[in-house]
Amino acid sequence: MKTEYEIRILEINKEEIIKSLEKLGAVKKGVYNQKRYVYDLKPIQKNKWIRLRTNGQVTTLTYKDIESNTIGGTKELEIQVEDFEKTNEFLEKIGFINRNYQENNRIQYILNGVEIDIDSWPMIPTYLEIEGKNEESVFKVVDLLQIDKSKICELNCNDIYKEIYNIDISKIKELKFE
Repeated sequence: MKTEYEIRILEINKEEIIKSLEKLGAVKKGVYNQKRYVYDLKPIQKNKWIRLRTNGQVTTLTYKDIESNTIGGTKELEIQVEDFEKTNEFLEKIGFINRNYQENNRIQYILNGVEIDIDSWPMIPTYLEIEGKNEESVFKVVDLLQIDKSKICELNCNDIYKEIYNIDISKIKELKFE
């Protein structure tokens, strides 16, 4: 399984971040309207789940294991699949009924091999996600963007909703923009 080295910066000024990224020469990879289904394992295991996600161009099926809320605390095993709805149908046929459906908007950049995502989700302010191949690469981008390290958040998306905004998204069947 692959270790994800990622952090988030909450409640960003989207326009300022975009200006900074472009000034630094970051390459804009795309603007995506992402859709995902989330499935519990059987039996249900805390901090482990399956995610089926598409950005309209690429669809992936991912096993997620949140070992800790730290920069390298998430493990994942991901494969690319051909069809979002058919994969959901397949999973349901073998007994995995999706817990919920979620949507978010993402603007994605690459800078020095590091993925930088400006993520907008329903009901919460836009945040920045920085993911690299190791901790050092992530923190180099934090420094390049001149982000105060005290603003770094290592919570995953579910925990950001729950711990920061007091919203339990696992209980929301459809998390979509109005």
